[in-house]
Amino acid sequence: MPDTDSSLPYYFPKWMDRAGIRYLNPWMRRIAPALPGFAVVEHAGRKSGKQYETPVAIFSNGRVAAVVLLHGETDWARNVVTAGQATIRYRRGTVTVRNPRIISPRQAGSDVPRLARLGNRIAGVIVFDID
Repeated sequence: MPDTDSSLPYYFPKWMDRAGIRYLNPWMRRIAPALPGFAVVEHAGRKSGKQYETPVAIFSNGRVAAVVLLHGETDWARNVVTAGQATIRYRRGTVTVRNPRIISPRQAGSDVPRLARLGNRIAGVIVFDID
């Protein structure tokens, strides 16, 4: 769900986020790792420690992976930043990513994949170093 106190902009109404979490995400968790440009981020809850899987559109350049945060600073992004790492499942297999950081709009550097930098013109980006 978007956090209205977040410093990052979000572009979707709350009802759309709720519908996505309830109906779209369960389906996407199964097929996202097989689709080009999509992945599942496996992470633990900040407080509960419960394991979660979040489907995302991901951009990678081999050294760095990035996700454009059109839904603002979401719970999954906070969980990953707090943990300092996550596991990403996608077409090439499973990788552990480290050093997650959230970059505010228009702040991404040249190390961020090009398509994620384009998204960063209007939204925040979470960036990971690939092990």
